[in-house]
Amino acid sequence: MKKSEQLFDLTGRRVLLVGASGGIGACFLAFLAASGARVFAADRAPLSSQFSGYDVPFLEVDITDEASVLSLRDAVRDWGQGLDALVNAAGVLPIAPAEDLGLAQFRSSLDINLSGAFLVSVKMRQLLGQGGRMVHLSSVSSMVANPEYAAYASAKAGLSQLVRVLAREWAPDRVTVNALAPAMMETDLTRHYLGSSGFRDQALGQIPMGRFVTGDDLTGPLAMLLSEAGRFITGQTLMIDGGRTLI
Repeated sequence: MKKSEQLFDLTGRRVLLVGASGGIGACFLAFLAASGARVFAADRAPLSSQFSGYDVPFLEVDITDEASVLSLRDAVRDWGQGLDALVNAAGVLPIAPAEDLGLAQFRSSLDINLSGAFLVSVKMRQLLGQGGRMVHLSSVSSMVANPEYAAYASAKAGLSQLVRVLAREWAPDRVTVNALAPAMMETDLTRHYLGSSGFRDQALGQIPMGRFVTGDDLTGPLAMLLSEAGRFITGQTLMIDGGRTLI
């Protein structure tokens, strides 16, 4: 293997993928498995049937519930004798005018997108050795201010700051903590909204490169952050956005 290939090699890396049943999570799972990583998958919903032939253990988990996360930690410990990386792609996307949201929906967004990320990070940290990696899924909404995104944007902005703090705390052990922040991508979370031509046209018009994010746009940066190529990158939220945050 060439030295340039070794930099991005994920062969044999033990990765816990949370949120593996979602659109982006499924992209990550297929990519990691194809890259030779050993993956333990977790989500609230079952894995897609497309992964029925994969050698991927799966556990149902609610990342907002500490007991559920601790059960996941124990299962992962028994499976892999530690972890090389945690990838958290779990999330919800409530879009509504702030006055129509309701406190319960706002809190739900914070619980899943932020508190859940905190809980899974601190509990899985115990399984990561020296040089472990964490990658969370953030959003351009952590930086831009879109109307009707009060719950989602607040949670993702908090996640980006959480990434910075955890990265600083765990840097002495060479554990890196980062986030990927895509612009709009067509997934199960967004398809309902994108079904409105007005919403779709507005969202697309805000991306200078003129298209939505694809799974392939995210897997390259993910490989960098999980491999030796990303060993000195920490505390960052990488915008994968076709220029969306330039506007």
